[in-house]
Amino acid sequence: MRGGGLLVAGTTSDAGKSVVTAGICRWLVRQGIKVAPFKGQNMSLNSFVTREGAEIGRAQAMQAQAARVEPTALMNPVLLKPGGDRSSQVVLMGRPVGEMSARGYHGGRQQTLFEPVMACLEELRGTYDAVICEGAGSPAEINLRRTDIVNMGIARAAKLPVVVVGDIDRGGVFAQFFGTTALLAPEDQSLVAGYLVNKFRGDVTLLEPGLDMLHGLTGRRTFGVLPYAHGLGIDEEDGLRVSLRGTVRESVVAPPVGEDVLRVAVCALPLMSNFTDVDALAAEPGVVVRFVDRPEELVDADLVVVPGTRGTVKALAWLRERGLADALVRRAAEGRPVLGVCGGFQALGERIEDEVESKAGVVDGLGLLPVRVRFAPGKTLARPVGEALGERVEGYEIHHGVAEVLGGEAFLDGCRVGSVWGTHWHGSLESDGFRRAFLREVAAAAGRRFVPAPDTSFGALREEQLDRLGDLIEEHADTDALLRLIEEGAPEGLPFVPPGAP
Repeated sequence: MRGGGLLVAGTTSDAGKSVVTAGICRWLVRQGIKVAPFKGQNMSLNSFVTREGAEIGRAQAMQAQAARVEPTALMNPVLLKPGGDRSSQVVLMGRPVGEMSARGYHGGRQQTLFEPVMACLEELRGTYDAVICEGAGSPAEINLRRTDIVNMGIARAAKLPVVVVGDIDRGGVFAQFFGTTALLAPEDQSLVAGYLVNKFRGDVTLLEPGLDMLHGLTGRRTFGVLPYAHGLGIDEEDGLRVSLRGTVRESVVAPPVGEDVLRVAVCALPLMSNFTDVDALAAEPGVVVRFVDRPEELVDADLVVVPGTRGTVKALAWLRERGLADALVRRAAEGRPVLGVCGGFQALGERIEDEVESKAGVVDGLGLLPVRVRFAPGKTLARPVGEALGERVEGYEIHHGVAEVLGGEAFLDGCRVGSVWGTHWHGSLESDGFRRAFLREVAAAAGRRFVPAPDTSFGALREEQLDRLGDLIEEHADTDALLRLIEEGAPEGLPFVPPGAP
């Protein structure tokens, strides 16, 4: 087999396209099939830097890991990074090419990207046995179909069979499947081979009559019913949904090694990016990670993390409006631990000069670190390796801000003053030895009898999670039928479901 493919579409955002795509990739590679993920256009603030220095969606990097291949820009040629309600930074082949409004993008720019997107897909199909493509949102966004480069637009151009994923936990999945199909043009419908139910709880035999009726209404089968799986902790694409307050990152179910737990509060900044930096903390037995947006929620925290953000100046204003800025200043004065990462690091500094991101000019930071930041037009994209706290550290950098460190103790590319640390490096806490050393420092400063587990491997835990996704596909989907779709395409003679696209 060479050049086989499948598009995993969804009835809604967050239906489970990313994890289903990763699961299919892991299942296929375990069958000895050389497979790669692909998403033509991604909108996400959760991104990653490849070894060649290209920025792509972190979900595609995770899917590449599921496929056991190195992620490249080919796997996500267009990345949109929202900077507000109506505009995004456009990243093409891993490099930013400018800011654009949604109207401007869908009004013309998106169509010019169709050819490079298709070229990337065809290059992958010429290299791999199979390419598993992830759609975005819903393929039945009838207002956007004309300029689509991620759902039925590429499915039709590449003659890819399509499986539509629906989140049954939200309710209304039968209406979603039927309505999604019925709003597609006949040419698009001919590629929709069937459906995959995701996040099912309960007795599947109670669902089967509905699946039979759905088949009767649409002429399309359901390729599997995936059960609701707790604790996957897999990289999310679009960030945490709706309200962040009280949200707890899922962690391993294991008691603390020491006598105390360690409580971590993450400030839920506007335009928060790469919040997955704290996943490695949540993977530690005895570490509880929560996202917060009120100053009183910092009181019992042993560590406060100020994470990355696409809008550092906006985040600073938010911290001040919420009273969180004053709470962070008090913590620093009391010697209680604070960690700033990327935009959070910049916010902890003395001053920010920004004529690029917010165009706000000179803005005072929180003054907790002797750092001055100037935003440059060019973006730093790097995969640094270094040492801190006596341990080797790997990370990745994605930022416009250039930091001038004027004092303090060296800490990766940033600095440390007392119990306040700052760095641009995302992903540093995934380095196991460094994470343990850092947590020991935090516990000592917080006065907690917390002891990091001596054998927690974040990489091994991630592999276990990806294997669980592969298991979900292998055990609960019709893998023979999926493989036929990948090899042969959509079956002939699929019936048209009226009314079709308007």
